[in-house]
Amino acid sequence: MSSTMEYKGYLGSVEFSEEDKVFFGKAMGIRALISYEGTTAQELIDDFHNAVDDYLALCVEEGIQPEIAYKGSFNVRISPELHRQAVVFATSHQMSLNNFVENAIRKQLA
Repeated sequence: MSSTMEYKGYLGSVEFSEEDKVFFGKAMGIRALISYEGTTAQELIDDFHNAVDDYLALCVEEGIQPEIAYKGSFNVRISPELHRQAVVFATSHQMSLNNFVENAIRKQLA
């Protein structure tokens, strides 16, 4: 079972409220609030798709660019010593710090 779903490049969470007997979620990775719910899996999927479509239509109507999640750029806060070690390692292996971090993340996720 997946706790996420994707539509038109937007990733949405999937949660369940036992008390309310409803599935619900929100789009992840953007500041805009795109939320949805349903009492069945199909209702949740349909409401997610409708919510994304409504968001995109609103952006067109207001003449603004829709937010794009996970653009490939993010800030990471680590200790100064770990930062230094990573730069030394990357430099000594003729790679950029960005390449080092990308390789480390890719390796961890494999």
